Amino acid sequence: MDVIVVGGGIVGTSAAFHLAGKGVSTALVDTFHPGQATAAGTGIVYPWPFPWDSPAEWGFKVAAAEHYPRLMAALVEDGQRPGYEVVGGLSVDREGGDAGFELLDTLSRRPEFDTMGRVEQLAVGEPREHFPLVPADYAGVHIEGMARVDGRSARTALFHAAEERGLRSYHGDARLLWNGSRVTGVRVGTEDLVAPTVIVAAGAWSADLLAVTGVDLGVHPVRGQMTGFALPGRDTRGWPVVRFGERDYYVSAAAPNRVVTGGTVEPEAGFDHRVTASGLLHNLSTAVEVLPELAEATVVETRVGFRPGTHDGRPLLGPIERVPGALVATGLGSQGLTFGPFQGVVAARLALGEDPGVDLSAFVPDRVQQPT
Repeated sequence: MDVIVVGGGIVGTSAAFHLAGKGVSTALVDTFHPGQATAAGTGIVYPWPFPWDSPAEWGFKVAAAEHYPRLMAALVEDGQRPGYEVVGGLSVDREGGDAGFELLDTLSRRPEFDTMGRVEQLAVGEPREHFPLVPADYAGVHIEGMARVDGRSARTALFHAAEERGLRSYHGDARLLWNGSRVTGVRVGTEDLVAPTVIVAAGAWSADLLAVTGVDLGVHPVRGQMTGFALPGRDTRGWPVVRFGERDYYVSAAAPNRVVTGGTVEPEAGFDHRVTASGLLHNLSTAVEVLPELAEATVVETRVGFRPGTHDGRPLLGPIERVPGALVATGLGSQGLTFGPFQGVVAARLALGEDPGVDLSAFVPDRVQQPT
């Protein structure tokens, strides 16, 4: 075995797909933790950077935005169904602002933002023509290149495509093999898998894996409860994704008649995998306040996911100097479905000793944590 990837979410399966595609002997270990973030996210894909991002974040996001549609197209060509659709997106605001039009329009004209597509300003009432639940008093901006992705479908597509290229998979509790000076592989149940490189891409559970080495990884679970609705008699498959600017609230639609609203953000909940009364109340009351017509919708599910949060909001990506043999790829928080596929690619490049293609200085996994 050349590389072992621990974690079967969007990051881990992306890394495994790219490694197997290069003929690298690769194993993927997935523990199937309840609450895996990939399966719970709303799936809004907006990978482009903003001017206030650091240079390293800017470079990473630009590369991710260019990579995403190419990866999805490759999976479709491979016969997979990644659940990815470019449906456009809205940024809306009812308080008289421009909902970010000037900024978004300026960015879209830069060559590195080609995948953003056309940016169009919408007058009051026009956002409702795109997403019929948006109240009539909202104006906004339409971004042509925004997309949505079903995390479960994308993960499955990457996994099956990797299997077709020789990936070996294992399921069970994983423990790093640590000899006191380097990571030598992974123990899955009672079986030891040996490899010179292990990619730790286990999301919010990554810190537990690294604990045996004495490293405090600094990633923690942020529980999110996301509620989905059905709209009988409505066809939502062509609806765009929406951001309500005045409250930073997101809504996404899916076929045949589903709408998923932004969920809770609970950094103190630990790994408590429950739908709570307070979480459901928050989701329902906020959804109906923002989109009053959802009051008559059917509540079909509430998904619980544990986003991998970090102390400074930046991802963890790269080797750990004190732990030879291990690479870390996690910490994307609520942006896992947007940046996870590219984070997996970079991890695969590092595992092969290749140039990662982006500046990773801001993402050093064992960077000093600042007091909160």
